[in-house]
Amino acid sequence: TPKMLTRKIKLWDINAHITCRLCNGYLIDATTVTECLHTFCRSCLVKYLEENNTCPTCRIVIHQSHPLQYIGHDRTMQDIVYKLVPGLQEAEMKKQREFYHKLGMEVPGDVKGETCSTKQHLDSHRNGETKADENINKETSEEKQEEDNDYHRSDEQVSICLECNSSKLRGLKRKWIRCSAQATVLHLKKFIAKKLNLSSFNELDILCNEEILGKDHTLKFVVVTRWRFKKAPLLLHYRPKMDLL
Repeated sequence: TPKMLTRKIKLWDINAHITCRLCNGYLIDATTVTECLHTFCRSCLVKYLEENNTCPTCRIVIHQSHPLQYIGHDRTMQDIVYKLVPGLQEAEMKKQREFYHKLGMEVPGDVKGETCSTKQHLDSHRNGETKADENINKETSEEKQEEDNDYHRSDEQVSICLECNSSKLRGLKRKWIRCSAQATVLHLKKFIAKKLNLSSFNELDILCNEEILGKDHTLKFVVVTRWRFKKAPLLLHYRPKMDLL
C-alpha cells in the first residue's frame, strides 16, 4: 500500500549532500563544477577559484588558467535544497533584500519575484487555503501566458557595450544593448552571429577584461565577477574563436 511505501528520512541523514564543503552551510546559489559535478555555494566557489584551479572536494584540475569558465549554476540542486530545508529560501531572500537596502541599491527583480512567490505560498498554508485542480491549472496557464508576453522585462537588466577587437569581423551598427541579467554569453554569441550573418555562433569568442568568457555564464555572473564596482555599461569584446593550447 502507499502507506507501506512511505519512508521518513531525517534531514541530518542527507545534510552531507546539500551542504557546501567550503562553508559547511546549506547550499546557496548552488554552483556545480562541470568537470566532476561537485557542488558548492557560488560565492564560496568563486572566492576559492581566485587562488586555485582545482575542485575543493576531489582536487581535480578544473582548468589550468580559466577555471571560472567551467562552473555553472545548478538550479535543480538549489530547488531541492530550498524544498528540504524549512525557511531557508525565505531567510536568504530577506538577507539579500537587507544587503541591497544597506548599499542603497534597488533590489533586483529576481529577488523580488522569489520573495513574493515564497510569501504567497506560506500565506496560503497558514490560512489553510486549498484550491481545486481546475483553478490551479487556470492560474498556472495565466501566469505562463503573462511570463511569455513579458519577454523578461521584469528581470534585473544589464547594459552592455559590444565592441569588435578583430580586423576579421565588422563592428555592430548598434553596439549598445540592454537585456536580462539572466541571459548568457551563449545568447550574446547567437545575437552577434545573427547581426553579422555568420554561419555559426560557435566561431566566436566573447571577452571581458581580455579574458574569454564561458558560454554558460550569465551576464549577472559576469558583472559580479569581472565588472564589480565599475560603471555601466559592461564592456565586452568579440572576435573569431582562437584555439587555446
